[in-house]
Amino acid sequence: MNYEKIAKCPVCGKTEFRNKLVVEDRTVSHESFAVVACAACGFQFTNPRPGPDDIGRYYESAAYVSHNSGAAGLVNQVYRLARVFTMRSKVRLLNRYAPQRGRVLDYGCGTGHFLAAARGAGWQVAGLEPNDAARADAAQRVGQPIGGPGSLADLEAGSFDAITLWHVLEHVHALNETLAQLVRLLRPGGVLLIAVPNAASFDAQHYGARWAAYDVPRHLYHFVPATMARLLKKHQLALRATLPMPLDAYYVSLLSEPAEGGAGRLLRALRLGYASNRAAARHEGQYSSLLYVAGRA
Repeated sequence: MNYEKIAKCPVCGKTEFRNKLVVEDRTVSHESFAVVACAACGFQFTNPRPGPDDIGRYYESAAYVSHNSGAAGLVNQVYRLARVFTMRSKVRLLNRYAPQRGRVLDYGCGTGHFLAAARGAGWQVAGLEPNDAARADAAQRVGQPIGGPGSLADLEAGSFDAITLWHVLEHVHALNETLAQLVRLLRPGGVLLIAVPNAASFDAQHYGARWAAYDVPRHLYHFVPATMARLLKKHQLALRATLPMPLDAYYVSLLSEPAEGGAGRLLRALRLGYASNRAAARHEGQYSSLLYVAGRA
């Protein structure tokens, strides 16, 4: 196994980091990975981490629902039930913030459920997805070819009214290079919609190293509002809105609870998710996940 060690902060370029947490991969490997924070800007990231050629095996789980529409188990049943509501919400947000109902690119489209919903709402859609099985599933669901991430550079500049990344940016090895390419693809007035977990949320503080949204090593970066704002500014993007994703508090809490907890696991997750959303509503909007809407400055 080859591991990459990040020598410079991807956001500010500084080289001094402090150890924050050691987190176990509870999904696939049960290996432990360090999460560090930049001493200068506070950006948190997994370091060291598997490189792009080695990360694939950490996604090889039948329970990884974003790559497997038929994944079994309580958690994935909850995920699929919530997806019915979240897809409608995502399309409403897309319609609200995009300059027009034109072309949308879903980067990291998984099994294509959002693309299908957007197409049903009148959008022209395109998707890119690195996982072969998920890409094939998405192509069948959407009824058109889905490209791999290597196709990004081949897309025409200024060709999209909106680009969405639904819990994808935290997975991207080439963070700055990918963002630069996505900005290149935006039309004047176009928007990026970037949803990521929030490591400053109540549930993140409650669960600590057991917080499921650390999801090492698949999650390479662990954003909070201040570091996301700084990253967007680095790419000449203006932050237009920061929006809550309140259902995520319940889902992440369920994933964070011990799997052997039975019915009590679901009850504890519901209580903690409610407490997290309530705390966020009272204190600076620090929800479990946040959606950042950005456009060219």
